[in-house]
Amino acid sequence: MESKLMHVFPGKCTACRNCEQACAFAHLHEGRPTRSRIRADADPQLREGKHVLVVCYQCDAAACVAACPANALWRDTETGAINHIAERCIRCGSCVAACPFGNMRWEPLAQHPSKCDLCKGDPVCVRFCPTGAIQYK
Repeated sequence: MESKLMHVFPGKCTACRNCEQACAFAHLHEGRPTRSRIRADADPQLREGKHVLVVCYQCDAAACVAACPANALWRDTETGAINHIAERCIRCGSCVAACPFGNMRWEPLAQHPSKCDLCKGDPVCVRFCPTGAIQYK
């Protein structure tokens, strides 16, 4: 499989939050955008009304992976995503604290960390973005 990357174009984001809604339904089967693995945050440095999309960068030397004492995070060679193995996770929160970008979050109901997993190579947020602010290519 050819390697793909998530590309984010903040200037195209209208903060419709379709990406958040789609992510919440895809991963949690409920419509709570606050529990989404992607966020459309207002950015004061951009033009008024524009937002920056915050999603895991899938870092090459990921701090979250290095911080995990249980080896519960691994890179999927097919998608390039860093995935979480809930069965191995000791729920210490080290990965959440280690992410310098705040893209590893604590899932309060499940009581474990969550992050973007690129939807197994077909990110739902990309499909539901009407402006092309998120692309996976």
